[in-house]
Amino acid sequence: MLSIKKYAAIDIGSNAVRLLIANIIEEKGKDTRFKKSSLVRVPIRLGADVFLEQYISDHNKERMLDTMKAFKLLMKTHKVVKYKACATSAMREAANGKDISELIYKKTNIKIDIIEGEEEAAIIAATDLHQFIDKNKTYLYVDVGGGSTEFTVIHNGKSITSKSFKIGTVRLLNDIVKKETWNELETWIKKHTEAYEKIDVIGSGGNINKIFKISGKPLGKPLTYFYLTSYYNTLQSYSYEERITELDLNQDRADVIIPATRIYLSAMKWSGAKDIYVPKIGLSDGIIKSIYYDTVSSNTQ
Repeated sequence: MLSIKKYAAIDIGSNAVRLLIANIIEEKGKDTRFKKSSLVRVPIRLGADVFLEQYISDHNKERMLDTMKAFKLLMKTHKVVKYKACATSAMREAANGKDISELIYKKTNIKIDIIEGEEEAAIIAATDLHQFIDKNKTYLYVDVGGGSTEFTVIHNGKSITSKSFKIGTVRLLNDIVKKETWNELETWIKKHTEAYEKIDVIGSGGNINKIFKISGKPLGKPLTYFYLTSYYNTLQSYSYEERITELDLNQDRADVIIPATRIYLSAMKWSGAKDIYVPKIGLSDGIIKSIYYDTVSSNTQ
């Protein structure tokens, strides 16, 4: 007997807002399969408002509302049965974040959960990471966002410790990450990885996915520290306009890709990792799994 249902995840990040729709395929005697059906990404960049002004502007409030109305219609036409909408650091830190989530609920009936960094890390950890990791190895999992980056140490297939740091691409672009925060991150990584002889990094987020795609590496093969350093230097040798015209990057990717690469390289350097694996998973995937396994509250369409 085959059963196929559709679940959706809305990820309201500091750089972009995403809607992931996935097919949940249940077949008797087989493991449940999660297959991506549709992904829509809207680069609203809420963090550019919030990290500088502490408020989401009226312009971006309207864009958010329009986006949620569109997502509501897309979920309806896809016949989504369950969804969860999560907002991360930008909405969390915005003085009017709660008001905007209430307005969206009133206008669209979409309930937004504004989650803490640690909860974000836990949801991401709910993804099928075990498919990508060797249980005999140790990893530092790094999920780079616009407002924060989540770090998790995984040893023998189990999460040992997680922490969220206010170091993200949009914050770095606006030069509002203090040196003390970098120092705190360096200390944390070194402290929690020094006991392990060898460590690899697992990277997630739109920027590392893009770099991996550009590299032409087959899925499952890692990028080396040398490759990432070389690409980082290449990116810096081009102007913002040239990164769009010559390197064929989208305009909302062409600026954040540099600070994102800096975060991954720092994590590799401080943990002593020579390789970074890129399994193409993130918060949206974690939300879908969390809805299915009932580890988070969800909403019905």
